[in-house]
Amino acid sequence: MDHSEKLKLYGFNNLTKALSFNIYDVCYAKTPREQKDYIAYIDQQYNSERLTRILTSLTDMIGARVLSISQQDYDPQGASVTLLIAEDSMVPVQGETQVAHLDKSHVTVHTYPEYHPETCLATFRVDIDVATCGEITPLSTLDYLIGSFDSDIITMDYRVRGFTRDVDGKKLFMDREIRSIQDYISKETLRRYDVVDINVYEANLFHTKMMLKEIDLQNYLFKTDVYELPPTTRLSIMDSLRREMIEIFSGRNVF
Repeated sequence: MDHSEKLKLYGFNNLTKALSFNIYDVCYAKTPREQKDYIAYIDQQYNSERLTRILTSLTDMIGARVLSISQQDYDPQGASVTLLIAEDSMVPVQGETQVAHLDKSHVTVHTYPEYHPETCLATFRVDIDVATCGEITPLSTLDYLIGSFDSDIITMDYRVRGFTRDVDGKKLFMDREIRSIQDYISKETLRRYDVVDINVYEANLFHTKMMLKEIDLQNYLFKTDVYELPPTTRLSIMDSLRREMIEIFSGRNVF
C-alpha cells in the first residue's frame, strides 16, 4: 500500500487526525529503595529535555514545523512536553498572515513513573498524543516512537474526524485508505509482539494493542544480576512480570 500518495483536493484538507499512543515499561524492583531508585532513573532518562528531542524529531518526520514548545518536569516524578505545530508549507513568511486554525495541530507527551508499596514491580507509562490537520499523517512515526522507549506493552488509537472535498466537490471522510495501524509498523517490529486489532471502520476508528512476546529477565531487573538469583526465584519473577503485562495488555484484572 502506498501511504504517501496524495489526493487532489479542493482547498485545504479539513480532516483532523488524532493518534493516541500509550507505552508501558515494567521493571522488577524488590525493595522500597530499589523502587524509588528506579523512579529516579526513569525521571532522569525520560526528562522533559529528552522528550522534547524525541517530539521535535517526530515533527521533522511528519513534515511539520514547530511553532512553540512548552516543557515541564514534575516533583516528585514525571514530565510533560507540548509542541504546537503546523505544516511546513503553511508557516508564515514575512508579509504573510497565518491561517488561525492551522496551529491547532499539536504533539504532547506525558510520563507516569509509578510503583506500589505492596508489590515488587514498578511501571513507567508514557502517553503521546498527536492531533493534526491538513496533509500531516502521524502514523508514519510509529516505528520511531516504539524504538525511542522500552516498550513492553503498547496501545494505540487513531481517529479521523470531519471531512474535506476533492476537486469535484465530493465529500471525503478519509484522505487515504487505512485497513489497520499495523500496516504502518515494520514487520520486524511486529514479529517481536503479540498484536490485536479492534477497528470500527464505520467511525474511522482504529485501535491496536501490542505486548512483547519474549522476556529477557536481565532487562527487567534493577540493580540485580540474574545469575545471582536461584532458578525458583527467577521463575517467580518471570511469572509476576508476565501477569502484570497480561493485565495491562488486557485492560482488566485477570489474576
